[in-house]
Amino acid sequence: MQLRLVRHATIELDVDGTRFLIDPMLDPEAARQPIPNTPTDDRNPTAPLPEIDIDAVDAVVVTHLHEDHLDETARERLPADVPVICQPADADDLRATFDDVRPVSGLVEFDGVTVAATPARHGTGDLATQMGPVTGFVFEGVETTYVAGDTVWYGPVADTIAQHDPDTVVVNAGEAQFVEGDPITMSRAGVAAVADTTDGEVVAVHMESINHCLCTRADLREYLDDEGVENVTIPDDGQRL
Repeated sequence: MQLRLVRHATIELDVDGTRFLIDPMLDPEAARQPIPNTPTDDRNPTAPLPEIDIDAVDAVVVTHLHEDHLDETARERLPADVPVICQPADADDLRATFDDVRPVSGLVEFDGVTVAATPARHGTGDLATQMGPVTGFVFEGVETTYVAGDTVWYGPVADTIAQHDPDTVVVNAGEAQFVEGDPITMSRAGVAAVADTTDGEVVAVHMESINHCLCTRADLREYLDDEGVENVTIPDDGQRL
């Protein structure tokens, strides 16, 4: 398995020779308005897009349809015939753009890789309901990678780790939040809880690219160091692990 953080939640995941492009946000820097009702007013994305080889992509994976996980630039740049793996709730929308949409509620095989849909919760309380459905995915080849998606730390994340025993867990950190309410992605404490639950390596992404993600890489690293957490990697944009 090889993993490259492109930017935010956009990841190139190579599993046994098959490349999955996860949550493609391909807009140039500052192309969009800030997310409203959030503490900052920076235009999005707040970071430039590293180079990405669209032609090398074998399949696209979309965890949910928020614009920071699939934007209009991605819909325009990606080939219409690229296979797109998604949650069932998003299939009809994606079929307006892509010809080969494959909704997953359980397991699916793609090019010898088993892809399993996993539970996720995009926030807490009523806010999680307002944010809509989101799904994580586990990729099983020679090694197993769990991409948790936009979720907070809660029981089903621990259950997924226990069930699949992943070598790598990718978590969307950044503590994305609005002016009111708790974070809608993994908090610093949530990342530490994931690291404490798995024997594998945790890769924390989803930082310093969207205006409502308030926890920086430095903030997260400082917290993890203070807590004595050692099995978390925090890659830079464009970095391959």
